[in-house]
Amino acid sequence: MIPVEKLVDHVRTYNPSSNAKLITDAYEYGKLMHGGQTRHSGDPYFTHPIEVAALLAQQNLDDSTIVTALLHDVIEDTEATYKEVAKKFGVEVAQLVDGVTKLTNLELSSNDAKQAENVRKLLLAMSKDVRVILVKLGDRLHNMRTIKHMRPEKQLQKARETMDIYAPLAGRMGMQWMRDELEDLSFRVLNPEGRNSILRRFLTLRSQTEDVIPKITQDIRDVLQKAGIEAEVVGREKKPYSVWRKMQEKGEGFSRLSDIYAFRILTNEEEDIYKALGAVHKRWTAVPGRFKDYLSQPKSNGYRSVHTTVSGRDGKRVEIQIRTGQMHDVAETGVAAHWSYKDGHRVENPFAVDPFAWLASLTERFGNSDDQDHEEFLEHVKLDMFADQVFCFTPKGDVIQLPRGATPIDFAYAIHTRIGAACVGAKVDGRRVPLWTRLRNGQSIDVTTAEGQRPQSSWIDIAVTGRAKSAIRRALREEHREGYVRLGTELARVALEHVGKKSTDKALTTASKKLGLKNKEALLARLGSAEMTGADLVGALYPELLTNGKPETDLPAAEILGLNPGQYAQPGQCCQPLPGERIVGIATRGKGVVFHTIHCEKLAEYEDQSSRWIDLRWTQGRNDPNNNVTIEVTMANDAGVLGRICTLIGEQNANIADLQFTERKSDFYRMTIEIQVRDVEHLHHVITAVEADSDVAHVKRTRQRLHGTQAEPQKGANGVT
Repeated sequence: MIPVEKLVDHVRTYNPSSNAKLITDAYEYGKLMHGGQTRHSGDPYFTHPIEVAALLAQQNLDDSTIVTALLHDVIEDTEATYKEVAKKFGVEVAQLVDGVTKLTNLELSSNDAKQAENVRKLLLAMSKDVRVILVKLGDRLHNMRTIKHMRPEKQLQKARETMDIYAPLAGRMGMQWMRDELEDLSFRVLNPEGRNSILRRFLTLRSQTEDVIPKITQDIRDVLQKAGIEAEVVGREKKPYSVWRKMQEKGEGFSRLSDIYAFRILTNEEEDIYKALGAVHKRWTAVPGRFKDYLSQPKSNGYRSVHTTVSGRDGKRVEIQIRTGQMHDVAETGVAAHWSYKDGHRVENPFAVDPFAWLASLTERFGNSDDQDHEEFLEHVKLDMFADQVFCFTPKGDVIQLPRGATPIDFAYAIHTRIGAACVGAKVDGRRVPLWTRLRNGQSIDVTTAEGQRPQSSWIDIAVTGRAKSAIRRALREEHREGYVRLGTELARVALEHVGKKSTDKALTTASKKLGLKNKEALLARLGSAEMTGADLVGALYPELLTNGKPETDLPAAEILGLNPGQYAQPGQCCQPLPGERIVGIATRGKGVVFHTIHCEKLAEYEDQSSRWIDLRWTQGRNDPNNNVTIEVTMANDAGVLGRICTLIGEQNANIADLQFTERKSDFYRMTIEIQVRDVEHLHHVITAVEADSDVAHVKRTRQRLHGTQAEPQKGANGVT
């Protein structure tokens, strides 16, 4: 375990005015809170926050970020509360820790709908304070470094999530070193044989040619010295995943790859970059089509460099990147350079991009989508946010940034939706080309439009940007909307009648809200255009009818983790916690442990009795429908309505334990119903089904328990009740 003195000393090397007491206090507090907890490896749990803090200290980050790293799991995994962290370490740190906690709870490898919503939350948290994601990336990197101690299925889940979300995000933020390592660690889990084959080929290559990297490095130094250019030269083999990706993209074998070696020239002055490029090209033959100038056209994450590939020693092709030291800081650390300190002051790097500017633009663009379609949103994120970019020009010389693989259709929509919709052709560098042509860096594009032109359905497969695809789909839906809505109305009627339900306005409105659509017309249009199925509609309203209420029998019964031997736990009647909700236990005399939801108002009574707080959590598993919860329903005072509501609850495989009327009027009833459900997701199914009834005005969960049978004590994971 890294001692606190070593961490403080390291921070002081770049920030002599660092608040050593704040870091030391956070270290001791985190160590105390995590006391007794261990990782999958058996190491003390607090070794993890320390390693994350050390990772961020290597990026020369500020005190608040380092302290957040030390405390990033205390609210999630210990008795610590937001209020206590704010009191001890300030509101800024508490907000950062709370932000990281919320990111930890996001399921980024779930189904499209849930993943889209959670990615939105991820972007929103980033836009509020980029340091939240810097800590989360550090957390993920250390977890990936120690992933071998997790269960195999958990390793696969985390590796896919890292490869799909966190590694591209690190790259989009300019933290290339972190992206490379995250990708390689994920590659080790997802395709170990593929990675090992690359490593074996590297070993074979070294045995055949010896280590050519020092030789080529010295060759480049000699060329620069002869040209009178002061610069640092370093060389390396590319990471296994980077080589593997190139092989897949180009469809070539290892022996035919031209850029398995990469060399970097770091000049002192910006004007020396092109001088160094000229000296390199004078000495070796440049490979056509492999020159990229990110000085004149920087990437949106602030990356600046000149790339070229030459035929070097013994005819081997090598990639050379040329940039200044300040540009290299941004290339390696990205937006972290915006927060870096040197000699006690924030570093003013002229090449560092303002992280808030591009994040605000990103969230604004995604938030303005009229149709909250999950698939389209994820397209936006994965293409507009994560993809490498090409830079093309309008006839007037304006630069348009597009993802790699973009077409003239994408270019037209990037200028304006109206231009895209009216596009009938395009010229690239003065030559007419098909609309499916893939654009390349530096090309000039002239879009031809025609009055009366409308987007074509074939454009969906031509376009690659989320903006273009979304606009095309929206236009096609509007054009055929009336017919789609008519067809969707009939499909909805048939689908719901098949399960014995009516397709009412209330049911369709409830389903559209559940599916994240604007209104019932948007839902019907999706059904009519085959973008949704009748099963999707039924599943949104009555999921229990699709599964026949059958639980996942292959899962073990859900239990509560955190109880000591001899302890038993029972739910607090004040908040009726359900499996799936975050819970906190309070030790009581004679009652074992009473557990509450994390937001229960009753917990305020124990705020000064931290010794009684116990960190508890549910295991994933099968739950029986015997957890009591109370809902409040406002419904029309009409014959048969109450019976229909009770039937709906029964159809969702929930049992009614008690029912009381709280208000009776001539036109409506208000009543509270105590039901028994499996977990919080099952409760949501019941509420949605009841809310869909046309005679129900309002339904919500209430924390007030009716008089009835006492809930059974819960079983702990250690088998003690």
